[in-house]
Amino acid sequence: MGGAVSARRPVWLTLPVLTVSVLSVAAGIGQFAVTTVIGTVAADFGEPTTGDEALAQIGLPVTTLGIALSVIRLASLLSLPLAAQADRFGRRSVLLTMAAAGLALSALSALAPTFWFYVVLVALARPALSAVNALAGVVAAEEATSRDRSAALALIAAAYGLGAGIVAVGRGLLPGQPDWRLVMGFAVIPLLLLPLLARRIREPRIASDHLGREHHGPVGLPGRVPRRYLGRVVLLAVLTGTLTLATGPGFTLLFVYGEQILGASPFYLSMLVLGAGPTGLVGLLIGRWAADRFGRTLTATVSMAATGGAIALAYSGDTLELSIGYLLALATSSAFAPPTGALVAELVPTRIRATVAGWETIAGVLGAAIGLLSFGVLADLTGGFRSAAILVGVVVAVVSLGFWYLPETKGTELEELEEPAEG
Repeated sequence: MGGAVSARRPVWLTLPVLTVSVLSVAAGIGQFAVTTVIGTVAADFGEPTTGDEALAQIGLPVTTLGIALSVIRLASLLSLPLAAQADRFGRRSVLLTMAAAGLALSALSALAPTFWFYVVLVALARPALSAVNALAGVVAAEEATSRDRSAALALIAAAYGLGAGIVAVGRGLLPGQPDWRLVMGFAVIPLLLLPLLARRIREPRIASDHLGREHHGPVGLPGRVPRRYLGRVVLLAVLTGTLTLATGPGFTLLFVYGEQILGASPFYLSMLVLGAGPTGLVGLLIGRWAADRFGRTLTATVSMAATGGAIALAYSGDTLELSIGYLLALATSSAFAPPTGALVAELVPTRIRATVAGWETIAGVLGAAIGLLSFGVLADLTGGFRSAAILVGVVVAVVSLGFWYLPETKGTELEELEEPAEG
């Protein structure tokens, strides 16, 4: 298969996996830039406010901000039909097309004349960039054997985090209150590098073997999953979506909560995000090791429950609690990525693997959107985020037990899952 491992280096250090990981870095730059500047964008376009309330310093009502962030997140629903096309036309062509479109729209948002014009542009970029990250994971999984799959998926997750860190640190190093337009313009850099990357990306062999052979018969709607796999796909999607119920607002509102509510400086928060890089890497390594040692389902359960508790801690007090909770949430949610990414690859055959990855992205989008909206509404009603954080933390911890209803796939090779296409 395409994941044949060199005797001299592990698969996650081979050129095909390293190249698609660069596209994950680009996706992280394009998507996380919105997180770092949304508070500044709101203040720039918001109406002047009076009063001493901390929430008034944002410039727009938290509910309005929550709606805007939810719109951006919900736009990723379109990533499902986009990612599903990779099962029909190939991983490489869809991956490169989505990367070009997403990065171009992200860069264009730097020219937005109004708040909602900005929201529309980054919302249009979101599904393409979400599809890029999902398909990068699919390619990495298909290039690897069972022994190396968790490591390859950990690299993809780390690459996305690196992209986010580049934006956060770059913003923090800019003098004064950084111009959000300049930060959004960071997307131009990976966009210019795309032609060079395109020369290094290949179609995984296991996917190439199925192109043009699996779809001679009628092809259903994009996103269709055969009935025999539907139960496990739905359950995994529910679990993934529930996790992002906490991480969506927990990570997205970091700069809004830290700067506008707690009064933390952009430099402090950029250093916090910089510290999250190694913390997230440690989490990925732990998740990779535990997934191969104790199994995918147990590792996913523990990391998911711990993430809910960490988000509750982050929004329960001052900058110390925010820092500790944020870093813990980064570590535990990073540990969640290798086992669940392996489950996506190891629960279904090649002909629907990109489609299932798209469904998991959709589930994450819906969970994050619901979480963002809930945080915004509850914050306006109660004057703070603490109640919302505690509530979602409890929900995430309880729902994490659902992983015990999925089959354990540790040791599964992808060829074992192959079967004739449905007519």
